[in-house]
Amino acid sequence: MVELNFQTGDYVRLRLALKEEEGTIIESLDSSIVLLKLKSGYNVGIPRENILAGRVLRKYNEEKKDYDIPQKKELPAIGLIITGGTIASKANQATGGVSPIADADEFLSFYPELLEIVRIKKLEIPFKIFSENMNSEGWIKMAETVKGMLEDTEIKGIVISHGTDTLHYTSAALSFFLRNLNKPVVLTYSQRSIDRASSDASLNLQCAARMALSDCAEVMLVGHASSNDDYCFAMRGTKVRKMHSSTRDAFKPINAKPIAKVYPDKVEFISEYKKAGKEKFEVDTSFTDKVALIKFYPGQSSDILDYYALKYKGIVIEGTGLGHVSVSADNSWIPSLRKHIKNGLVVCIAAQTLYGRVDPFVYSTGREMLDAGCIFLEDMLAETALVKLGWILGHYGWKKDVKEKMLENFAGEFNEKLNYEN
Repeated sequence: MVELNFQTGDYVRLRLALKEEEGTIIESLDSSIVLLKLKSGYNVGIPRENILAGRVLRKYNEEKKDYDIPQKKELPAIGLIITGGTIASKANQATGGVSPIADADEFLSFYPELLEIVRIKKLEIPFKIFSENMNSEGWIKMAETVKGMLEDTEIKGIVISHGTDTLHYTSAALSFFLRNLNKPVVLTYSQRSIDRASSDASLNLQCAARMALSDCAEVMLVGHASSNDDYCFAMRGTKVRKMHSSTRDAFKPINAKPIAKVYPDKVEFISEYKKAGKEKFEVDTSFTDKVALIKFYPGQSSDILDYYALKYKGIVIEGTGLGHVSVSADNSWIPSLRKHIKNGLVVCIAAQTLYGRVDPFVYSTGREMLDAGCIFLEDMLAETALVKLGWILGHYGWKKDVKEKMLENFAGEFNEKLNYEN
């Protein structure tokens, strides 16, 4: 077997019996297989015994680069918060996957178009994590970072880069935490890292920056409106959800219309929004993690409520249809719901259908659940409901008014104009 003198990350040319292959060596768990990332972006595994010769064309250089990031003083200023995710990642030549971008200068070096739209007056990286690791501590840290930036009168708005998997939870949390906003707070993402030809990162970031200069004083999520690189949608933070695991237009507004179509050079508002005013901005990060989200499924036993009642203050149940759980004679949830709600467990009902609203008055099942003390949350998304419940129950003294608070429209989480065509 030919001796191969290369390391992971090296760009090599391999000679096989009938052809040659060029690409980057990436980590392989099987020492008998050489993994090669081709120019096309696809990976191929080649048995070492099939390689007749190999030559390193370019050694992998891990040295940190110095970046010269010029900014135009005449452009309007925004604040930029980088938290991690694919939009703040790049291809790792050694592993073949993606890894976090090293620092702020490297991040900006990937997005020169951004600096043709805005000037970054303040840039902070409170943490760098993939969004599946996000939690309430991260939400609170983001809210505090936003507060510090918004106190700068020169800053027109805030852009937050974030991973996609739990982005709609974060947008909901910030929608409740940031009270009386008087400037835009815009979250954005990418499904594909910037060094991929099909990346959605640059357009999303440009459109997010453009939206941050608008007069829309809300927490929004901005991302591709379609699979094309033409424009983005700005979507309300409490009415948006990730609806596809990998497409560039993964996020869609649910039970609502987009606030605006956003281009790198303009914003076209297409629905009502809260305009910037002179309200006194406040941050309210009271929160408890003692809340849970449960999806009801056929045949599910109400015993699960016994578990949550021991450890949690409140739960959101994704009910079937108009918000139902089983009330059959041999598996009725009603006695257990009634007992635990009477003992202090807050039980809210959201729709697992996503679109439409729950309604306890159409069928007797809903009326029994309502009589047991369940709180039906109209057209609120279940993820938004979970975050809101944690925020409501995190306030000392609000527990006695929890139903009224859960049904109060704090951040556009309810859409009174909802119709079933939305």
